[in-house]
Amino acid sequence: MLRRPAALVTAALLTAGLAGCSGGAAPVQRPAPSAPPKATTPAPRVAAGHAPAESFAVGVRQLQLNRDGDRPLPVTVWYPARGDAGGDPERSAPAAVGRFPVVMFSHGLGGRPEDYQLLLSRWAAAGFVVAAPKFPHTGAGGDGNPLDVLNQPADVSYALTQVLALNGKAGDPLRGRLDPDRVAAAGHSAGGVTTIGLFTAGRDERLDAGIVFAGTALGVGTAFAGAAAPQLFVHGEADEVVSYASGKAVYDAVPWPKAMLSLPKGDHGRALLSDGTALRVVADTTVEFLRWTLYGDAAAKKRLPADAARGGLATLDDHL
Repeated sequence: MLRRPAALVTAALLTAGLAGCSGGAAPVQRPAPSAPPKATTPAPRVAAGHAPAESFAVGVRQLQLNRDGDRPLPVTVWYPARGDAGGDPERSAPAAVGRFPVVMFSHGLGGRPEDYQLLLSRWAAAGFVVAAPKFPHTGAGGDGNPLDVLNQPADVSYALTQVLALNGKAGDPLRGRLDPDRVAAAGHSAGGVTTIGLFTAGRDERLDAGIVFAGTALGVGTAFAGAAAPQLFVHGEADEVVSYASGKAVYDAVPWPKAMLSLPKGDHGRALLSDGTALRVVADTTVEFLRWTLYGDAAAKKRLPADAARGGLATLDDHL
């Protein structure tokens, strides 16, 4: 949501900092919410437990959402399944037995949820329901207006409410399979801005953790608010779009348990989009982080440094 009188300045900064897109259509203006509560620093809220040891088949489906009637938000959902629908989003494979944490994922400018399928399906196979909206202005086929990123935290919160409502929907494949008390947000580039916003100006108190890929605080600030929610930042030191220094500055401002996975040869995010050693390091590290923060799995937390160091492709600054 737009919260600052200097909205035009913010738009210029976002345009320069996130892939250089032109302004496009006017942003969607919405009333500013009340100021979020100040950040607190107690231990994470999720009780101790154990993440699933098995690797699940992955189901995929589509939800057609629309916030306020003027913000269409088609959502792709990857989830642990008992069978394989062959990757066809029109066929919903039966969900695996259990109650699974939810991760909301936000794409980058000009992107689509399916661009990140390699990573997000690995999260689902590890025991997480991953829901990724396609945003109306910054998604593929939109007008590319970077200022609309400031409306996206509210989009994610709306989509989360609708996804969690499937828990009680008769006949839905995910009925009774979602754990509303174990929720995280993640996002890449403009989606990283969106994710940061969900813990600052647009704090969603349902979120227990966050993962920010190549993100910056432009437009959403670093006033982290509410109950402690551990954060994992992932950033390439050779990022040509969002500088490593700008991502590190946001990371440094996080008042909660946190870690930063740095890829010395990493760019703005190709490691997230193509299969390879770098993706495996990022996937393994993020899965262990989610296992710890959403399942309360202490053993996963202990494995984080080894996963991050595998192959010598990354380093981990660990303050978890």
